[in-house]
Amino acid sequence: MLHTPGPVLVTGANGYVASWLVKALLERGVDVHATVRDPADPEKTGHLRAIAQGASGTLSLFRADLLDPAGFDRAMMECTLVFHTASPLIVRNVEDSMRDLVEPATRGTRHVLDAADRAPSVGRVVLTSSIVATYGDAADLEDVGKDRFDESHWNTTSNVRHQPYSYSKTLSERLAWEMAGRQDRWDLVAVNPGLVLGPGLSRHTKAEGVLVMRDFGNGYYRFGAPDLEFAIVDVRDVAEAHVRAGMLPDANGRHILVAGSRTLVKIGAVLRSHFGDDFPFPRRTVSNTAALMLASRRGIPQSVAKRNLGYPLRFDSGRANDALGMSFRPPEESIVDHFQQLLDDGLVKPMASR
Repeated sequence: MLHTPGPVLVTGANGYVASWLVKALLERGVDVHATVRDPADPEKTGHLRAIAQGASGTLSLFRADLLDPAGFDRAMMECTLVFHTASPLIVRNVEDSMRDLVEPATRGTRHVLDAADRAPSVGRVVLTSSIVATYGDAADLEDVGKDRFDESHWNTTSNVRHQPYSYSKTLSERLAWEMAGRQDRWDLVAVNPGLVLGPGLSRHTKAEGVLVMRDFGNGYYRFGAPDLEFAIVDVRDVAEAHVRAGMLPDANGRHILVAGSRTLVKIGAVLRSHFGDDFPFPRRTVSNTAALMLASRRGIPQSVAKRNLGYPLRFDSGRANDALGMSFRPPEESIVDHFQQLLDDGLVKPMASR
């Protein structure tokens, strides 16, 4: 039985996942305090305002910055539940790992949880973590003694130079558990989604899943795709898992959110079966030698490519099924729906129209 709380806070509310979360909450009649960097920017908040117009819950926008120690106090007033989704997501061509990823992710988590300590109304915080807080590279699976990663695993191989995004998510989640353990007024629940795919509510999102899907439409893999596997989950399911993690009274701990793993070539086959040959979807897997060359052109370090090319990537989502009652859409549905939305928004175009 879901418990509908008083006002709730969603940080980074205009993000890809957070927008769907705001929608789910508003449609349940929940009043949402939403933090964004610029509430007056229609490009960033217009879709949130549109969602709120037809919903039974109310939306209040607040300006907040992850690096501001007191930036979340006003937005958190009277909130009983906090969803902390805001965190920088930069996987490709990171310029300064500490400045762009680690510091805003960890300082933002600290500032939000410090604000929760100061807000007597808050009873629970739901943290948007990631599967990359459970592993660093697919090759790590060889060392865990199981055939798949689960909530008991932590990423111990990433650092500020190797997989810095993964490192930032790991540090942030560890910090959150440490801070939660130092008090007993609010509890912490974490959700750890894989590569999030599915339609976005704003065409301006820069989520990694959008970039991955655009690669299929723009011909990046026309001559073949690297032997890489992705653990996929639908954005709509991730939003629902957040709601349940926040509103189920007995929810606790970590929850891996993965519907299944698919290789790049398999994703290409799914797209071809639905959209035909109007796009240069990959038909074959390129050699690891060629894949390493592609990685360099993408700004992906050779060390990262070597520890992920050709390795299987498997996760156990049983806890999310059992504890949160989740039932995930198949990856194929998320893949097709996501590409269709990019096509509808004009972000990818058939070859004949270029």
